[in-house]
Amino acid sequence: MEEKLLKAKKGMPALFLILLAYLAGIAVLILGCILVDNMPALGAILIILGGLWVILGWIPFCGLKVLKPQEALVLTLFGKYVGTLKGEGFYYVNPFVSAVNPAAKTTLRQSGDVDTGAAGGAQITFGPNGVSGNAQVTDKKISLKVMTLNNNKQKINDCLGNPVEIGIAVIWCITDTAKAVFEVDNYKEFLSIQCDAALRNIVRVYPYDVAQNVDTTGDGEPDEGSLRGSSEIVAARIRDEIQSRVASAGLEILEARITYLAYAPEIAAAMLQRQQAAAVIDARKAIVDGAVGMVEMALKKLNESGMVELDEERKAAMVSNLLVVLCGNKDAQPIVNTGSLY
Repeated sequence: MEEKLLKAKKGMPALFLILLAYLAGIAVLILGCILVDNMPALGAILIILGGLWVILGWIPFCGLKVLKPQEALVLTLFGKYVGTLKGEGFYYVNPFVSAVNPAAKTTLRQSGDVDTGAAGGAQITFGPNGVSGNAQVTDKKISLKVMTLNNNKQKINDCLGNPVEIGIAVIWCITDTAKAVFEVDNYKEFLSIQCDAALRNIVRVYPYDVAQNVDTTGDGEPDEGSLRGSSEIVAARIRDEIQSRVASAGLEILEARITYLAYAPEIAAAMLQRQQAAAVIDARKAIVDGAVGMVEMALKKLNESGMVELDEERKAAMVSNLLVVLCGNKDAQPIVNTGSLY
């Protein structure tokens, strides 16, 4: 179903005409009451006509609609879609049309679902713990503004089977109101479910951190893609995945960002120890590389200066002592050798 814009009349002239007609109906009713004694037939007709208009004259007021910027109304007439009213202003439409917005009472932790401060009406909230309710008035207007959906954190296994917790924020807007209302049952809930499914589908392709022999791009070659190090690429793939799923509902995904990423609590301590061990190994490698370079430089300087002649055994002893001093965790305790090495 494609969206079609409804051309509505200006509301202010219609309001004046309805008020004048209502006042005229009251005048006819009063005139009928005056004439009923002298002209019973005419007076009775005027009373009936004026009374009916006074009783039913409120119906045309239902056709007055007020829209603020970036708002729309999807209107149906006896179940048939007649068009979408867009653009800020005061309009008059057929008073028998009804606005449709199946997601008007749904909140999903997003920027558009804020409390209006009014009382009355039932507000239904869909969340991970089921359905809850609170009192809030909602209307049938559809927001065309850019909104942010902040889905709850999910526990997902990465490509190595490690459980990670990840949360995303999705920036989206409605581009086709007819599809959003009629193609899916509830476009907000539909978007939330598709975000969860797309997130799970993408995260399972990546490891949390860089791992060997892992292909994340699908080209058959191992790469260094990871959730922690390639967040921009992962977010772009999540956005494209969500967009492909919600295009049929008339929604556009502008951006998707990872807002939370961590190992699941049950393995967080073990993974922290592994990261610490990797950091210690890297530090030790740097220390050893530097110590070997310093020993090599010391032997080269002694050889060039001719200060002392060292045979292979003395060189080995000197290298051992220097490496112990340079690579040790604690300060070395000097021992003065007053005798010969042999």
